[in-house]
Amino acid sequence: MSFNVGTPDRIVRVILGLLLLVVPFVTNWALFNNPVWVWISVIAGLVLIFTGVVRFCPAYRILNMSTAKKD
Repeated sequence: MSFNVGTPDRIVRVILGLLLLVVPFVTNWALFNNPVWVWISVIAGLVLIFTGVVRFCPAYRILNMSTAKKD
């Protein structure tokens, strides 16, 4: 599998993913009173963390994009 997520993109994905995992449980925002939004936030956070760790994003592949440096 070829990598298509570069280092700056990975850092942003992991940080944003961690925030999406934590925010529903530590804030009292009215948005997260609905369990559907909690699940959406958690799933999006997990996807962002996973794609940041494995350095591959299927959406980038479909759109023929890459933020990784060329060899």
